[in-house]
Amino acid sequence: MQPKNLSNREPEFKNMEKDTIILGVIGADCHSVGNKILELFFTAEGFKVVNLGVMVSQQEFINAAIETNAKAILVSSLYGHGEIDCQGFRDLCLEKGLDRILLYVGGNLVVGKTPFEIVEEKFKKMGFDRVFPPDVDLKKAAELLRQDIKERFGSNSTGPRNDGQAGQPEKSTPEAGARSTEDRDPKAE
Repeated sequence: MQPKNLSNREPEFKNMEKDTIILGVIGADCHSVGNKILELFFTAEGFKVVNLGVMVSQQEFINAAIETNAKAILVSSLYGHGEIDCQGFRDLCLEKGLDRILLYVGGNLVVGKTPFEIVEEKFKKMGFDRVFPPDVDLKKAAELLRQDIKERFGSNSTGPRNDGQAGQPEKSTPEAGARSTEDRDPKAE
């Protein structure tokens, strides 16, 4: 038997739409622990998280964003080559019709001890909306993400595309499903 207060709220829960975000570790980086922590955190914060795992290409991020009508792509990199792996990412988003997609990047993004302000400036010039250091306050990042989504898409938006596909039903692919909750083993490829 279902408690009365729960059954009364059922329609309310069905109508609530979570903002979809794409998450993954870019390039040849196979650091998976932080990626899993980010997935759990942003899910608990109320986002619908599509986690592509590790060793994700720019094209895989973009394909997942298109297929799920995501509002943001969160790129993680810890091995220091994020600057190389992220070159041209915004341009590829624009080429694929993701004009309004939010691009976040964080982690240990460059090799060496470069001051964060310089790293942030480099990634913003590449078209990233927000850049975070490895010791980011995740609560603050979630607040910024909510704020940015609201500013860019409005309170009842349907997604990042400007080509009439916004609001289309989500599609899933075997590739996205296979990588959504498990990290890829680089030795297995």
